[in-house]
Amino acid sequence: MSITSTTIKQWLLSSAVAFSCLAAPAAIAGPIDNYSPVTPARLENPEPGNWMLYRRTYDGHGYSPLDQINTANVKSMVPVWTFATGVVEGHEAPPLVNNGVMFITTPMGQVIALNAKTGDQYWRYKRELPEDLFQLHPTNRGVGLWQDKLYLATTDDHLVALDAKTGKVLWDKKVQDYKKGQYLTLMPLVVDGKVMVGGSGGEFGVRGYVAAYDAEDGKELWRTFTIPAEGEPGHDTWSGDDWKNGGGSAWMTGTYDKDTKTVYWGVGNAAPWPGNLHPGDNLYTSSVIALDPSTGKIKTHFQYHQNDSWDWDEVDAPMLIDLQRDGRTFKSLIHPGRDAIFWVLESTPERIKYVNGWNFVHTDVWKGIEPETGRPIVDPAHKPTLGKRVDFCPSLWGGKDWPSAAYSQKTRFVYVPANENFCGGFTGEKLPLVPGQLWLGTKAEDIGLTVRPGADHFGELQAWDPASGKKVWSHNFPKSQLFGSVTATAGDLVLVGGTNDRMFRAFHAKTGELLWEQKTNSGIMGMPVAYEVDGTQYIAVQSGWGVDAQRIQDALAKGNTGLEDNVPQGGVVWVFAIKK
Repeated sequence: MSITSTTIKQWLLSSAVAFSCLAAPAAIAGPIDNYSPVTPARLENPEPGNWMLYRRTYDGHGYSPLDQINTANVKSMVPVWTFATGVVEGHEAPPLVNNGVMFITTPMGQVIALNAKTGDQYWRYKRELPEDLFQLHPTNRGVGLWQDKLYLATTDDHLVALDAKTGKVLWDKKVQDYKKGQYLTLMPLVVDGKVMVGGSGGEFGVRGYVAAYDAEDGKELWRTFTIPAEGEPGHDTWSGDDWKNGGGSAWMTGTYDKDTKTVYWGVGNAAPWPGNLHPGDNLYTSSVIALDPSTGKIKTHFQYHQNDSWDWDEVDAPMLIDLQRDGRTFKSLIHPGRDAIFWVLESTPERIKYVNGWNFVHTDVWKGIEPETGRPIVDPAHKPTLGKRVDFCPSLWGGKDWPSAAYSQKTRFVYVPANENFCGGFTGEKLPLVPGQLWLGTKAEDIGLTVRPGADHFGELQAWDPASGKKVWSHNFPKSQLFGSVTATAGDLVLVGGTNDRMFRAFHAKTGELLWEQKTNSGIMGMPVAYEVDGTQYIAVQSGWGVDAQRIQDALAKGNTGLEDNVPQGGVVWVFAIKK
């Protein structure tokens, strides 16, 4: 059935950032004593009880080796403390923990340092944002940690270094110009003293990039554009001057192979959306690029799909897994894509090779994949074009949007927060580029979300064996999308929120059995983390609905699906442990 679309501007207005007046002041802890400097060795081999990177480890597994909380006792898990951030909109950051100190970030550029055992506040930093800032995605996904500093990427397109013990600003560097639609939402990736960020703004006709800054003084060390200029490899995949505003934003944190000294970064959609407005394969949009962290040089790449026309950003960096397949072990890149394909690639010194790929949700866009090249074969009937309404499945939010999958080193399964039975479409239109304004290649009011006839569910938590390509189990959500990152633990647990019933859930990693659930104040999009203080394991997550999860929910509620838009906003950190 068809869902009446709302405009993107209406979505933005309905989810505008505001402060909550309901939160009581938090207890203030004393100063942070004996802060543990975050060294290269600690990031490369983190202690089991800490969570200091976006997905805990450079390889992006989203896996904790802690097993004190496990399948046998998770039913006894209870909240032990909560902390209200005082902010609404989408809270998408993992609570980072470094030896008993927790750092959380919120929309509107706030960083809060807490006692990870008690929830008492050490300090709070509040970014003073410009009044004319237009935030398409007013969110933040965490701070980078290095030595005694934190690094915050802001929506007004700055990179800020904070003293981890006090929250004092140490330096503040402008990255790009927010007035042209450039902004930052990601957690910076810090490798060997280099703070790497990638910009958002693909819907504003920007030219994407990844840039690195010196962790000590903020000096820009290199900047690599994801859209190659004249004379650079890949430029011939663009026509005329299309490359100058070609999109390719890189708004999620990369992963890092410390053995080969290679950073893998996901790249977003081409701009504007209809492919015949930018003929060619359009490198390096909808790709993974392999970067040298010392110089920013692109070593190699793999393009998930060419001439992107569906707004299918592939910014979620691949997980780096030593995969056993066909009698051998190799360095694989695993990426359940927004384009509905579960990608298994092999990283070699020379290039990234296609190994296997399959649809993990329904799609009518691809007829198949070329076995030698890994190039998907497009059905032109479902590729957006100028002057014609074209519908396609999955919707522009894809089979899996930015929320991260997880890999368990115990089960060797990949756990995917997928969305099934969503389709969409639009009519391509050539529109002028106005700096700082949306440049979609269609009118916002023409964008729709539809549900496939006969659909009996939307969200799916899936477990896949990446070696065999077989689905191991799936848990379906009949009344909600699944829009939240997944975490796996050595206790054979899979942890995820992401649903409009405000639940936080734990599943059995081997069987998919639902073992435990807890209703929270709002919906959960950010990833759960596991950490340990004084011998006790905790599970932490931020609850705070908004941004794209809210927009999908708004569309569903207006589409006679029987679902109501009843998810309250408001950010709260929830911390759990086993009841003693």
